[in-house]
Amino acid sequence: MDPIKRATLVLPAGEWNPEKRLGGVTLDFDRRSRRRIALTTDEGMDFLLDLSEPRHLRQGDGLALKDGVVEVLAAPEELLELRCADTHALIRLAWHIGNRHIPAALSGDAILIRADHVLADMAERLGAAVTSVEKPFDPEGGAYADVPTGGGHSHGHSHGHGHGHHHH
Repeated sequence: MDPIKRATLVLPAGEWNPEKRLGGVTLDFDRRSRRRIALTTDEGMDFLLDLSEPRHLRQGDGLALKDGVVEVLAAPEELLELRCADTHALIRLAWHIGNRHIPAALSGDAILIRADHVLADMAERLGAAVTSVEKPFDPEGGAYADVPTGGGHSHGHSHGHGHGHHHH
């Protein structure tokens, strides 16, 4: 029996040779925030993701194995697409989402967030058109890009959720 293949290095999207691709592994947002986990490629090959530090895997990243690379693919998820009538309203909405430390994917004219009825209500109250969509979710990395972004967050200080602080 062959020992399980191990991926110990993440190669950023666009910085690895596609000719070395052994397959892809399709993961939702939560499953892409890992340090160590047994995975199976979409083609059926088992391997162990075994990184020295936890990090968030992004769409198109490569997981380096001894004999090639497994491409990370973002799975389609239930999301909310938020659009506003003008740029000012969209920026205001982005501020409110960011103030709540909500992962968000930004395009020129829309914001994608994970489906959440409380956030949908907030966005509508701020004047946004809210549409349910199913798309891959690959949010902005932000200042804490290599820190898992599930559940809670920590960034060197504490504050109440009134969020009366600012970052320098």
